[in-house]
Amino acid sequence: MNENAKLQVTLLTGRTIEQGVGKERGKASMEYMESVSVCYMDPEDLRRLGVKEKANILVSTNYGSVVVKALKSLRTPHPKIIYIPYGPWANVLVDPETHSIGMPSFKGIPAEVEPALDKPLLNMKELLKEQFGKE
Repeated sequence: MNENAKLQVTLLTGRTIEQGVGKERGKASMEYMESVSVCYMDPEDLRRLGVKEKANILVSTNYGSVVVKALKSLRTPHPKIIYIPYGPWANVLVDPETHSIGMPSFKGIPAEVEPALDKPLLNMKELLKEQFGKE
């Protein structure tokens, strides 16, 4: 793995079946956390980055940075496009500005991905405290 590897990508966020099932179990559940603290990537992008599936990666945008687990996307090819399910981890990365429509833009966000094997994946309580000052 190249410790200095970085990949410029476009971030999309949205709903997944797993996220919906996890949400039904409760947003404090392990199922929910595991369904939304992930980043789906093209397998070739994982290779370019030098990380294996389920490795911790750092995703950064102009609005924030967050560690998530890298997963191989089943819908390929889509080089340099990543997908993070709606949830607190995605919320760190999107522009909070709603431009008077009440919803931030959840699609087409320029982002950078890099390996983060030495950084922890925060649980919900830790993430909310670190990013939003709340528990």
